[in-house]
Amino acid sequence: METPPIIKTSVRKTGRRFIVWVGIFAFLAYLAMPKPPKESKLLQNFYANRAAFEQLRDMLQADPHLRRVASWGVETTEPLFLGYPSPNVFPIDRYKQYLALLKQTGGKVASRNDGDPADPCVMLWGQGWAGNTRHIGICWMEKVPTNQIATLDGFHNRSQDAGQVVYRHVDQNWYLWTDF
Repeated sequence: METPPIIKTSVRKTGRRFIVWVGIFAFLAYLAMPKPPKESKLLQNFYANRAAFEQLRDMLQADPHLRRVASWGVETTEPLFLGYPSPNVFPIDRYKQYLALLKQTGGKVASRNDGDPADPCVMLWGQGWAGNTRHIGICWMEKVPTNQIATLDGFHNRSQDAGQVVYRHVDQNWYLWTDF
């Protein structure tokens, strides 16, 4: 009787393929991630919509109990509230006016500090997840910030204070800011 032929099973190199696929996926994910807008685009948008930015500033300064406003609702301090506004918490017409101005300026969130000075801000861009989110916005600052940079383009905070806000002067008391 003849001996049956030896059939060799193919050995898959799944480990290498897996690493290659992970590398391809990571590269494509990197390419697909939204990049921050260029400073020139931010400035062009600001000057084109300056009246709307100034109206947002004035409204935020006039609403001392408002902390943040966005499409998801409002955050107020008195009464303490977070969510879609109701007439007894925040006037609906005023909320709609904020949303219209945010849309016009390309803003995502408008915010202010508690008390005085309000230092109203409009967040224009944000990307990330959880504790690793980065932002770009524009603020009206009553005091000149000390942590200023020459340009936002290409700026990355490489110090141990990563995430600290830095400012770029625009005009009068207007400053672009980022926490890159």
